[in-house]
Amino acid sequence: MSEKKPQEKALTYKNRPLTRCGDELYYGSMDYKYIIMMKVLDSTPLKDTKVSGKVLVQLMYTDPEISLKDRVVKKSEKQGLYNALDIGAIWLERALAGK
Repeated sequence: MSEKKPQEKALTYKNRPLTRCGDELYYGSMDYKYIIMMKVLDSTPLKDTKVSGKVLVQLMYTDPEISLKDRVVKKSEKQGLYNALDIGAIWLERALAGK
């Protein structure tokens, strides 16, 4: 018999999905009009793990009809993942609210 694994909960931040693919993190859902893309530009080793340094934050449209270059609405570089996620959450909240 095959055993069923317990379904893993998706990682969320402020009740929105957070997905990681390599050095890129996506905050929000592709069902939204906008999404936040964060790319870790550099990291430093700390014991047996890596700590992010500079992180590129971009507020982007999710519409596949728009070219990749034109999808970027806002972008910024932040020091550390927490700062990047913090500003990204603010940008996404405001964009989805229409402000």
